[in-house]
Amino acid sequence: MSDLYPDPLAVKPFSRPVSGVVEVPGSKSITNRMLILACMASHSVELTGALLSDDSHYMVDCLQRLGFQIKIEPEKKNIHVSGTGGDIPSDEASLFVGVAGTAARFLTAFCATRKSGRFEIDGTPQMRKRPMKGLLDALEQQGTHIVDSKEGFLPATLSPNGLKGGRIQLETSASTQILSALLMVAPMAEEDLQIEVSGGAEKKPFVRLTQELMYRFGQPKQTIESLGNGKALLRVKAGIPYSIPDTVAIEPDASAASYFFSLPLVVGGTVTVKGLHSNSLQGDYAYTDVLREIGMKVEETEVGTTASIQLKELLGAGIKRDFWPISDTFLTLAAISPVLKGITRIEGIAHTRHQESDRIAAMANELIKLGQWIEEGEDYIEIHTGLMTPSEVMTYDDHRVAMSFGILGCFNLYADGSPWLKISNPGCCSKTFPEFFIELEKLRLA
Repeated sequence: MSDLYPDPLAVKPFSRPVSGVVEVPGSKSITNRMLILACMASHSVELTGALLSDDSHYMVDCLQRLGFQIKIEPEKKNIHVSGTGGDIPSDEASLFVGVAGTAARFLTAFCATRKSGRFEIDGTPQMRKRPMKGLLDALEQQGTHIVDSKEGFLPATLSPNGLKGGRIQLETSASTQILSALLMVAPMAEEDLQIEVSGGAEKKPFVRLTQELMYRFGQPKQTIESLGNGKALLRVKAGIPYSIPDTVAIEPDASAASYFFSLPLVVGGTVTVKGLHSNSLQGDYAYTDVLREIGMKVEETEVGTTASIQLKELLGAGIKRDFWPISDTFLTLAAISPVLKGITRIEGIAHTRHQESDRIAAMANELIKLGQWIEEGEDYIEIHTGLMTPSEVMTYDDHRVAMSFGILGCFNLYADGSPWLKISNPGCCSKTFPEFFIELEKLRLA
């Protein structure tokens, strides 16, 4: 879908405060988890309101290559999955995951549940830089033979022997997707799986999301034992099948919603994200707490969640925040920081240097080009606002860089509606939100 937009794309500023309702795609995190879980159902499952983007298409394609029958209804945004109780039909397959970290980690763990076979897993050059070692080491402990051309990274070839269960140590500092991947397939192990983790991984919102989905669909609560020194032991029961209804609705994506929640900070006014509420399973909904701290009004209605601000000059004099629990949204705040007063300091984001791009460096580079003074460290970025300078933002093939700066470009810098900020490769937003800039333009014209 990269041909939806010119490259570069000149963002059209808003000439008046925003006022409107926006629909964001289904959650990427829930869609890709549910695709795996639906394959472990004993019947067909319909996922409604699912995300249809590059990430989910890679997941669907790989599952089809594994022999699962999956049908997509693009107009309805529904995906039909014929579950097999988790039995993978094909005994060999070559799987290409693009740059989708969830697909890479979840599929690798899923393939390891098969008693035999041969599965090759690879991705883009950027995906080959994203850490897989913690997961690959854990699966080798479980009996899978793995050959990877570059230790701890893709490409990798798996010769699985099922999951034997028992106790393993899991390194999750690079990504908690590694823990989520193991948790989802653990019920298929021969014996209960005991996973030793460190650094508070078991408390991360995306891990809790995985656990809540498991509990919702028939798995017993996992026991979590503190081992001291920041370590914990998670116990997952084996041999209990998933109980998934015929239809599962996917929530709107809270990470995608963060861009539109932030739009009133840039242009004034009110935005409502349809269908998203505080009872969301997604941790990134907590980004609304950041907006409240800055000075926005955030409230819920039957329609969804509304973010508004009337007097932009009353914004707080800077913000310092640990974004470790909601790191996908740090780019949203960093990109719009030039319109805020004071210093913006975002911490706890070291792991984002190993995602679709080095996200700290990417934001620092582009904000400097925009006239801001930046200090960055291994796990933080600090932004001192300066006069904004027109620029073309490089996106590093990272959808979140493109979308976050797309919001800043809505600022009416010249006070006459003239574009001043261009986004290179805007089509990279197809990873999770192909029509992002189309939805943004709808709001501008509303």
